[in-house]
Amino acid sequence: MAMPERFDPLFDFDGLWTTALADRYLPPRDLPEAHFECIDGRLVMTPAEAGANSFGEIKLARLLAPAAESAGLYVFGQINLTFSPQSWIQPDLTVLHTLPKTDDEDRWVPVRYCTLAVEFVSPASRQQDFMDKPQRCAEAGVPYFMRVQITRRMRNVSVELFTKCDWSGYQILAEATAGQRLRADAPFPIDFDPAELLP
Repeated sequence: MAMPERFDPLFDFDGLWTTALADRYLPPRDLPEAHFECIDGRLVMTPAEAGANSFGEIKLARLLAPAAESAGLYVFGQINLTFSPQSWIQPDLTVLHTLPKTDDEDRWVPVRYCTLAVEFVSPASRQQDFMDKPQRCAEAGVPYFMRVQITRRMRNVSVELFTKCDWSGYQILAEATAGQRLRADAPFPIDFDPAELLP
């Protein structure tokens, strides 16, 4: 008599994932620290980025928070920014104009509450991250998107701030590299040297 196959939600629910299944099965016991995003029912598991990115994320949150809060906005770290029950991403920073109203919204934050999504990318992940997540955010109506790339060994940081176009995409609003100033008036006053994000 054959032994029954072991149930593996990561495999068995491939293509079927929803926020309800994620609430029940994620994270798996053997992957407690993994980050899971979902695109059209398919999970994408990613390891944490380099330590320099983690430092940069915290520093950027501190730089953006005073002006964002003065404008009535809220700066969050990583959240489940949810497009539908079958699709969500986890931006490294997220600026919301509306706070979640329920415990469920607090776990699965509706994308309609988002003003700015921020992604820290590495040279290896840059093309994949930039070609997918910004497009999904633009199509969902997120007004602003920021991309940050830190190259620690070269002591270089580049920051690009995008604003939504009339069509479903973004156009550059401001950009700067280490030693320059990133300046913008929207979605709130922004003025910093990307070098400040280096450890």
